[in-house]
Amino acid sequence: MQQLTWQKSSFSNAEGGSTCLELAPGTGDLRHLRESDDPDVVITTSTAKLRAFVLGAKAGEFDHLL
Repeated sequence: MQQLTWQKSSFSNAEGGSTCLELAPGTGDLRHLRESDDPDVVITTSTAKLRAFVLGAKAGEFDHLL
């Protein structure tokens, strides 16, 4: 995998906690996601699919899974 530049979520623990979602742009339309407490596990998806997931999460579509 190429060298990725990770960006932490603005909702990450400001005191350096390990509960951070990180995103990185990839080649072309690819986007990469990982949790900072397990950085070797990376999910790769497209911009459109990531956008659909985020919008669904904001709309509460996955609340029944919690």
